[in-house]
Amino acid sequence: MRLAAILAGLALTGLASLAIGGIGRAAEPPPLVLEGKIALGSVAGRIDHFALDADHGRLFVAEQGNDSVAIVDLKEGRVARRLSGLRVPHGIAYHAATGTLYVANAGDGSVRLYQGPDFAPAGTISLGDDADNVLLDPGRDRIVIGYSRGALAMIDPVSHRKVGEIFLWGHPESFLFDDSGARLFVNIPDATQIAIVDVARGEQTSILDMGGAHANFPMAFDADRHRLMIAFRNPARLSVFDTDSGTRAIDIDTCHDADDVSVDARRQRLYVSCGEGSIDVFDAKEGYARIARLPTVTGASTSLFVPSLVASGNDRLYLGVRATRTEPAAVWVFRPQP
Repeated sequence: MRLAAILAGLALTGLASLAIGGIGRAAEPPPLVLEGKIALGSVAGRIDHFALDADHGRLFVAEQGNDSVAIVDLKEGRVARRLSGLRVPHGIAYHAATGTLYVANAGDGSVRLYQGPDFAPAGTISLGDDADNVLLDPGRDRIVIGYSRGALAMIDPVSHRKVGEIFLWGHPESFLFDDSGARLFVNIPDATQIAIVDVARGEQTSILDMGGAHANFPMAFDADRHRLMIAFRNPARLSVFDTDSGTRAIDIDTCHDADDVSVDARRQRLYVSCGEGSIDVFDAKEGYARIARLPTVTGASTSLFVPSLVASGNDRLYLGVRATRTEPAAVWVFRPQP
Protein backbone atom coordinates (compact mmCIF):
# COMPACT_ATOMS: atom_id res chain seq x y z
CA MET A 1 0.00 0.00 0.00
CA ARG A 2 1.37 3.36 -0.95
CA LEU A 3 2.01 6.03 1.67
CA ALA A 4 -0.57 8.31 0.06
CA ALA A 5 -3.25 5.70 0.63
CA ILE A 6 -2.19 5.27 4.23
CA LEU A 7 -2.27 9.00 4.87
CA ALA A 8 -5.70 9.41 3.33
CA GLY A 9 -7.28 7.12 5.89
CA LEU A 10 -5.84 8.81 8.96
CA ALA A 11 -7.90 11.14 11.12
CA LEU A 12 -5.24 13.39 12.58
CA THR A 13 -7.03 16.66 13.22
CA GLY A 14 -7.35 15.98 16.93
CA LEU A 15 -3.62 15.43 17.44
CA ALA A 16 -2.75 18.50 15.40
CA SER A 17 -5.01 20.66 17.57
CA LEU A 18 -3.19 19.38 20.69
CA ALA A 19 0.20 20.36 19.28
CA ILE A 20 -0.04 23.90 20.55
CA GLY A 21 -1.79 23.21 23.80
CA GLY A 22 -0.47 25.20 26.74
CA ILE A 23 1.86 27.37 24.64
CA GLY A 24 -0.49 30.29 24.18
CA ARG A 25 -0.67 30.23 20.36
CA ALA A 26 -3.96 28.40 19.82
CA ALA A 27 -4.94 30.69 16.94
CA GLU A 28 -1.89 29.79 14.87
CA PRO A 29 -1.45 26.61 12.81
CA PRO A 30 0.81 23.99 14.44
CA PRO A 31 4.38 23.91 13.11
CA LEU A 32 4.23 20.12 12.67
CA VAL A 33 1.31 17.95 11.57
CA LEU A 34 1.27 14.17 11.96
CA GLU A 35 0.36 12.91 8.51
CA GLY A 36 1.05 9.19 8.70
CA LYS A 37 2.46 6.16 10.48
CA ILE A 38 4.69 3.60 8.79
CA ALA A 39 4.16 0.27 10.54
CA LEU A 40 7.32 -1.61 11.53
CA GLY A 41 5.52 -4.88 12.18
CA SER A 42 6.22 -7.23 15.08
CA VAL A 43 9.11 -5.29 16.61
CA ALA A 44 9.73 -5.25 20.36
CA GLY A 45 11.83 -2.91 22.46
CA ARG A 46 13.49 0.44 21.96
CA ILE A 47 13.84 2.16 18.60
CA ASP A 48 17.22 3.86 18.30
CA HIS A 49 18.81 6.03 15.63
CA PHE A 50 18.07 6.57 11.92
CA ALA A 51 20.08 6.92 8.73
CA LEU A 52 19.07 8.03 5.25
CA ASP A 53 19.69 6.98 1.67
CA ALA A 54 18.58 10.22 0.00
CA ASP A 55 19.12 9.02 -3.58
CA HIS A 56 16.73 6.10 -3.23
CA GLY A 57 14.36 7.48 -0.59
CA ARG A 58 15.20 4.86 2.04
CA LEU A 59 15.18 5.28 5.80
CA PHE A 60 17.18 2.92 8.00
CA VAL A 61 15.84 2.33 11.51
CA ALA A 62 17.93 0.79 14.30
CA GLU A 63 15.53 -1.52 16.14
CA GLN A 64 17.72 -1.81 19.20
CA GLY A 65 15.46 -4.00 21.33
CA ASN A 66 14.79 -6.28 18.36
CA ASP A 67 18.48 -6.71 17.31
CA SER A 68 17.56 -5.64 13.78
CA VAL A 69 17.53 -2.77 11.30
CA ALA A 70 14.45 -1.95 9.22
CA ILE A 71 14.90 -0.62 5.69
CA VAL A 72 11.91 1.62 4.99
CA ASP A 73 10.86 2.60 1.48
CA LEU A 74 9.66 6.18 2.04
CA LYS A 75 7.87 6.41 -1.29
CA GLU A 76 5.87 3.24 -0.63
CA GLY A 77 5.53 3.91 3.09
CA ARG A 78 6.47 0.38 4.14
CA VAL A 79 9.30 -1.78 5.42
CA ALA A 80 11.02 -3.19 2.34
CA ARG A 81 13.48 -5.39 4.20
CA ARG A 82 14.83 -6.18 7.65
CA LEU A 83 18.43 -6.98 8.63
CA SER A 84 18.43 -9.35 11.61
CA GLY A 85 20.94 -11.09 13.85
CA LEU A 86 22.53 -7.88 15.14
CA ARG A 87 23.69 -7.23 18.72
CA VAL A 88 21.96 -4.17 20.19
CA PRO A 89 22.31 -1.85 17.17
CA HIS A 90 22.72 1.81 18.08
CA GLY A 91 24.24 4.12 15.47
CA ILE A 92 23.87 3.70 11.73
CA ALA A 93 25.06 5.59 8.67
CA TYR A 94 24.77 5.13 4.91
CA HIS A 95 27.79 5.85 2.70
CA ALA A 96 26.25 6.69 -0.67
CA ALA A 97 29.42 6.54 -2.78
CA THR A 98 29.99 2.86 -1.96
CA GLY A 99 26.35 1.94 -1.25
CA THR A 100 27.34 0.68 2.19
CA LEU A 101 25.30 0.68 5.40
CA TYR A 102 27.30 0.83 8.65
CA VAL A 103 25.61 -0.52 11.81
CA ALA A 104 27.34 -0.09 15.18
CA ASN A 105 26.47 -2.76 17.76
CA ALA A 106 26.78 -2.00 21.46
CA GLY A 107 26.27 -5.65 22.37
CA ASP A 108 29.53 -6.95 20.94
CA GLY A 109 31.44 -3.80 19.91
CA SER A 110 31.22 -4.64 16.22
CA VAL A 111 30.35 -2.57 13.18
CA ARG A 112 28.46 -4.64 10.61
CA LEU A 113 28.60 -3.63 6.93
CA TYR A 114 25.89 -4.25 4.33
CA GLN A 115 26.33 -3.42 0.67
CA GLY A 116 24.64 -3.42 -2.71
CA PRO A 117 21.00 -3.37 -3.78
CA ASP A 118 20.21 -6.42 -1.63
CA PHE A 119 22.23 -5.20 1.39
CA ALA A 120 24.29 -8.36 1.54
CA PRO A 121 26.74 -8.68 4.47
CA ALA A 122 30.01 -7.01 3.48
CA GLY A 123 32.22 -7.52 6.50
CA THR A 124 32.64 -6.71 10.17
CA ILE A 125 34.88 -4.20 11.93
CA SER A 126 35.66 -5.19 15.52
CA LEU A 127 36.08 -2.15 17.75
CA GLY A 128 36.04 -4.13 20.98
CA ASP A 129 33.54 -2.37 23.24
CA ASP A 130 30.24 -0.46 23.12
CA ALA A 131 30.16 0.68 19.48
CA ASP A 132 27.68 3.54 19.43
CA ASN A 133 26.95 6.58 17.25
CA VAL A 134 28.13 6.80 13.64
CA LEU A 135 28.88 9.97 11.64
CA LEU A 136 29.95 10.59 8.05
CA ASP A 137 32.96 12.86 7.45
CA PRO A 138 32.43 13.90 3.80
CA GLY A 139 35.43 16.24 3.74
CA ARG A 140 37.93 13.45 4.42
CA ASP A 141 35.69 10.60 3.24
CA ARG A 142 35.75 8.78 6.54
CA ILE A 143 33.23 7.06 8.81
CA VAL A 144 33.52 8.23 12.43
CA ILE A 145 32.32 5.84 15.14
CA GLY A 146 32.22 6.42 18.88
CA TYR A 147 33.08 3.47 21.09
CA SER A 148 34.67 2.19 24.30
CA ARG A 149 35.22 4.30 27.40
CA GLY A 150 36.45 7.19 25.32
CA ALA A 151 37.41 7.00 21.65
CA LEU A 152 36.41 7.90 18.10
CA ALA A 153 37.45 5.50 15.34
CA MET A 154 38.08 6.76 11.79
CA ILE A 155 37.13 4.15 9.17
CA ASP A 156 38.20 4.21 5.53
CA PRO A 157 35.10 3.36 3.43
CA VAL A 158 37.17 1.67 0.71
CA SER A 159 39.38 -0.65 2.76
CA HIS A 160 36.89 -0.91 5.66
CA ARG A 161 39.83 -0.52 8.05
CA LYS A 162 40.37 1.73 11.04
CA VAL A 163 42.84 4.36 9.85
CA GLY A 164 42.79 6.72 12.81
CA GLU A 165 41.67 7.16 16.38
CA ILE A 166 40.96 10.07 18.71
CA PHE A 167 40.98 9.48 22.46
CA LEU A 168 38.57 11.30 24.77
CA TRP A 169 37.89 11.61 28.51
CA GLY A 170 34.80 9.44 28.44
CA HIS A 171 32.40 7.52 26.21
CA PRO A 172 31.25 9.72 23.30
CA GLU A 173 27.56 10.06 22.65
CA SER A 174 26.56 12.46 19.85
CA PHE A 175 29.27 14.31 17.88
CA LEU A 176 29.23 16.76 14.97
CA PHE A 177 31.67 18.69 12.80
CA ASP A 178 31.63 22.46 12.62
CA ASP A 179 31.02 24.09 9.23
CA SER A 180 34.75 23.99 8.32
CA GLY A 181 35.19 20.34 9.26
CA ALA A 182 38.25 21.27 11.32
CA ARG A 183 36.61 20.71 14.70
CA LEU A 184 34.41 18.06 16.24
CA PHE A 185 32.03 18.83 19.08
CA VAL A 186 31.49 15.74 21.25
CA ASN A 187 28.98 15.12 24.03
CA ILE A 188 30.66 13.11 26.82
CA PRO A 189 28.04 12.79 29.57
CA ASP A 190 30.16 10.35 31.62
CA ALA A 191 32.79 13.08 32.03
CA THR A 192 30.24 15.92 32.19
CA GLN A 193 31.85 17.51 29.15
CA ILE A 194 31.18 18.98 25.75
CA ALA A 195 34.55 18.38 24.15
CA ILE A 196 36.10 20.29 21.26
CA VAL A 197 38.40 18.12 19.16
CA ASP A 198 41.01 19.40 16.71
CA VAL A 199 40.61 16.88 13.90
CA ALA A 200 43.98 17.56 12.23
CA ARG A 201 45.83 17.09 15.53
CA GLY A 202 43.62 14.17 16.47
CA GLU A 203 43.08 15.27 20.05
CA GLN A 204 40.69 16.99 22.41
CA THR A 205 41.78 20.60 22.91
CA SER A 206 39.12 22.28 25.07
CA ILE A 207 35.61 22.06 26.49
CA LEU A 208 32.45 24.19 26.52
CA ASP A 209 30.91 25.46 29.74
CA MET A 210 27.85 23.33 30.54
CA GLY A 211 26.58 25.72 33.20
CA GLY A 212 26.00 23.00 35.78
CA ALA A 213 23.78 20.83 33.58
CA HIS A 214 24.29 17.08 33.13
CA ALA A 215 23.32 14.18 30.84
CA ASN A 216 24.14 15.92 27.55
CA PHE A 217 23.15 13.44 24.86
CA PRO A 218 21.74 14.94 21.61
CA MET A 219 23.18 17.87 19.68
CA ALA A 220 22.66 19.72 16.39
CA PHE A 221 24.68 22.31 14.47
CA ASP A 222 23.22 25.33 12.70
CA ALA A 223 25.83 26.30 10.11
CA ASP A 224 23.98 29.45 9.02
CA ARG A 225 24.07 30.91 12.53
CA HIS A 226 27.26 29.24 13.79
CA ARG A 227 25.27 27.81 16.66
CA LEU A 228 25.57 24.48 18.47
CA MET A 229 22.45 23.21 20.22
CA ILE A 230 22.79 20.77 23.13
CA ALA A 231 19.83 19.14 24.88
CA PHE A 232 20.44 18.13 28.51
CA ARG A 233 18.37 15.69 30.53
CA ASN A 234 19.31 16.95 34.00
CA PRO A 235 17.81 19.47 34.16
CA ALA A 236 15.73 19.21 30.96
CA ARG A 237 17.26 22.14 29.13
CA LEU A 238 18.27 23.28 25.66
CA SER A 239 21.51 25.30 25.51
CA VAL A 240 22.63 27.24 22.44
CA PHE A 241 26.36 27.92 22.03
CA ASP A 242 28.12 30.42 19.76
CA THR A 243 30.75 28.23 18.11
CA ASP A 244 32.92 31.20 17.10
CA SER A 245 33.37 32.44 20.68
CA GLY A 246 32.60 29.22 22.55
CA THR A 247 30.13 31.03 24.81
CA ARG A 248 26.72 29.77 25.89
CA ALA A 249 24.21 32.22 24.40
CA ILE A 250 20.82 30.84 25.45
CA ASP A 251 19.35 28.41 27.99
CA ILE A 252 15.70 27.40 27.76
CA ASP A 253 13.57 24.61 29.25
CA THR A 254 12.72 21.66 27.04
CA CYS A 255 10.98 18.30 27.29
CA HIS A 256 12.39 15.46 29.41
CA ASP A 257 14.61 12.61 28.17
CA ALA A 258 15.69 14.32 24.93
CA ASP A 259 17.44 12.00 22.46
CA ASP A 260 17.54 13.91 19.16
CA VAL A 261 17.73 17.55 18.03
CA SER A 262 17.21 18.56 14.39
CA VAL A 263 17.66 21.85 12.54
CA ASP A 264 15.06 22.90 9.96
CA ALA A 265 17.14 25.52 8.11
CA ARG A 266 14.36 26.50 5.72
CA ARG A 267 11.94 27.44 8.50
CA GLN A 268 14.66 28.40 11.01
CA ARG A 269 13.36 25.97 13.62
CA LEU A 270 14.62 23.29 15.97
CA TYR A 271 12.84 20.01 16.72
CA VAL A 272 13.65 18.21 19.99
CA SER A 273 12.20 14.70 20.44
CA CYS A 274 11.88 13.40 23.99
CA GLY A 275 11.16 10.09 25.67
CA GLU A 276 8.61 11.70 27.97
CA GLY A 277 6.28 11.58 24.95
CA SER A 278 6.59 14.92 23.20
CA ILE A 279 8.37 16.98 20.54
CA ASP A 280 9.35 20.57 21.33
CA VAL A 281 9.58 23.09 18.49
CA PHE A 282 11.77 26.19 18.86
CA ASP A 283 11.89 29.26 16.61
CA ALA A 284 15.44 30.47 15.92
CA LYS A 285 14.07 33.76 14.55
CA GLU A 286 12.56 34.51 17.96
CA GLY A 287 15.60 33.80 20.12
CA TYR A 288 14.88 30.06 20.15
CA ALA A 289 11.55 30.55 21.89
CA ARG A 290 9.51 27.39 22.21
CA ILE A 291 6.47 27.71 19.95
CA ALA A 292 4.89 24.26 20.32
CA ARG A 293 4.90 21.03 22.27
CA LEU A 294 3.42 18.07 20.38
CA PRO A 295 2.24 14.98 22.27
CA THR A 296 3.60 11.66 20.99
CA VAL A 297 4.12 8.37 22.88
CA THR A 298 6.18 7.66 25.99
CA GLY A 299 9.56 6.27 24.93
CA ALA A 300 9.46 7.80 21.43
CA SER A 301 12.73 9.71 21.74
CA THR A 302 14.67 9.26 18.49
CA SER A 303 13.94 11.24 15.35
CA LEU A 304 15.42 12.54 12.11
CA PHE A 305 14.51 15.63 10.12
CA VAL A 306 14.94 15.15 6.38
CA PRO A 307 14.96 18.19 4.07
CA SER A 308 13.33 17.93 0.65
CA LEU A 309 14.29 14.77 -1.21
CA VAL A 310 14.15 14.02 -4.89
CA ALA A 311 12.99 10.47 -4.23
CA SER A 312 10.44 11.00 -1.47
CA GLY A 313 8.96 14.49 -1.70
CA ASN A 314 8.89 17.36 0.76
CA ASP A 315 10.50 17.95 4.16
CA ARG A 316 9.54 15.49 6.88
CA LEU A 317 10.37 14.72 10.51
CA TYR A 318 10.51 10.97 11.24
CA LEU A 319 9.95 9.75 14.81
CA GLY A 320 10.67 6.25 16.09
CA VAL A 321 7.78 4.91 18.20
CA ARG A 322 8.30 1.68 20.12
CA ALA A 323 5.46 -0.78 20.63
CA THR A 324 3.25 -0.18 23.65
CA ARG A 325 -0.08 -1.60 24.83
CA THR A 326 -1.93 0.96 22.73
CA GLU A 327 0.51 1.69 19.88
CA PRO A 328 2.27 -0.70 17.49
CA ALA A 329 5.90 -0.08 16.59
CA ALA A 330 6.04 2.49 13.81
CA VAL A 331 7.79 5.45 12.28
CA TRP A 332 5.55 8.49 12.66
CA VAL A 333 5.76 10.98 9.80
CA PHE A 334 5.38 14.68 10.59
CA ARG A 335 4.98 17.38 7.94
CA PRO A 336 6.29 20.86 8.83
CA GLN A 337 4.13 23.82 7.95
CA PRO A 338 3.86 26.29 6.44
